[in-house]
Amino acid sequence: MRKPTAEELHAAKEMGVPDIIAPGLRLLFCGINPGLYSAATGHHFARPGNRFWPALFLAGLTPRQLSPEEEQELPPLGIGITNVVARASAGAAEVSSAELVAGGHELVEKIERYQPRVLAILGVSAFRAAFGQPKAALGPQPMRIGETEVWVLPNPSGLNAHYQVADLAEWYRRAWDHAAERS
Repeated sequence: MRKPTAEELHAAKEMGVPDIIAPGLRLLFCGINPGLYSAATGHHFARPGNRFWPALFLAGLTPRQLSPEEEQELPPLGIGITNVVARASAGAAEVSSAELVAGGHELVEKIERYQPRVLAILGVSAFRAAFGQPKAALGPQPMRIGETEVWVLPNPSGLNAHYQVADLAEWYRRAWDHAAERS
């Protein structure tokens, strides 16, 4: 994948990245919002150093480590990707609480339409703001969206130093295994 230029990154503000989604997925990962690098390339978790793709592989969810431009290989594996907020920004801190709440409402509509077994929101702070759950912690949540169970998992951004790739992989595997138990 070609590295975007500074001009392309600047032009990516407010753009989005198309969802990787299909009906009945086993696990739908939900980022906070796309970064400028992802919007400029058109692929989720595209910034070098993002740990999403290595964690998926280490968790055993993909047969090999996929690159962001191979994201279309995920739905046949039962995996999808979406975001709480569609617009790109230089960082999640640029997303307002109002945007997260509005994005939460849109996400509920998307989940009702596609009905994955498990929705895995990648970021506890975003989940708390989007769904008015100030005490939420990582792991399965008491809320459901229709028949879809909701989990909160650590964000794979390199800025989240509390979790290494192996930690992320363990969380992803737990959500994956739980979704398998629901089949």
